Amino acid sequence: MAFSLDGKTVIVTGASQGVGLAIARRFSIHGARVMMTGTDEERLEAEAATLRKSEREVSHFAGDLREKLTVNNLIAATVDQFEGIDILINASREVRKSDPLDPDDTTFETLMDLNVRPTLHLSQAVARRMIKLAGPADEDRAGIGSIVNVTSIASRRTLPELMAYSVASAAVDQLTRSMAVAFAAHRIRVNAIALGSVLSASLQSALKDRRDLQDNLTAVTPLGRIGEADEAAEAAVFLASDSASFVTGQILAVDGGRTMLDPMDTPAH
Repeated sequence: MAFSLDGKTVIVTGASQGVGLAIARRFSIHGARVMMTGTDEERLEAEAATLRKSEREVSHFAGDLREKLTVNNLIAATVDQFEGIDILINASREVRKSDPLDPDDTTFETLMDLNVRPTLHLSQAVARRMIKLAGPADEDRAGIGSIVNVTSIASRRTLPELMAYSVASAAVDQLTRSMAVAFAAHRIRVNAIALGSVLSASLQSALKDRRDLQDNLTAVTPLGRIGEADEAAEAAVFLASDSASFVTGQILAVDGGRTMLDPMDTPAH
């Protein structure tokens, strides 16, 4: 199935590394004009320059998306550069462990601030700009825009030390569903991919620290391997493309079947 994105403009957050970078690369390969954004300006500039060598239409913008001014400047820069916004990929995520019994642990507040609020506020601002730039309602089945959030299977399956991250991921899941309903009247679709056993930046770091982790992940993943970041990127491309024109409010697990596996190795009814 071909997912042509020729002429579409996409903003990708968290685009300097890991899954965000893979998504930015994959969208450019499919013909999209890409605005890469994140906080690491040096890496963003280098990655954007690499993509431009292949004659891709790519630009970059560095800033803290928790700030309203940064959000407004990002949108203005994208419209100035590419004359519109068709797709938003909220791929920026922070994974942190926490102590669920420590009342002084502020990880919950931090992850809500890093993972949830920017997703909401940037989505709202981009949706408003999509509506403003759109023409009169017509018979275009694909609508005027698409938003894809990157979340985690931790919203459904968790470890005690990932309680804060799990709750933040569940919040992004519900944001996805709620925005899908709220934005549907304006012909804007909202979906998400939930990562599990995918070689993200955080997983790469964890694999360096724990030699046994790769074997453990492989054992609990029915497909028997760790997924590549590009595989998550292709799922995001599908959800953002016209091929998914009647899909909204869905959380697509990209996890090799991990969420379906019962950890018990014998029947226990």
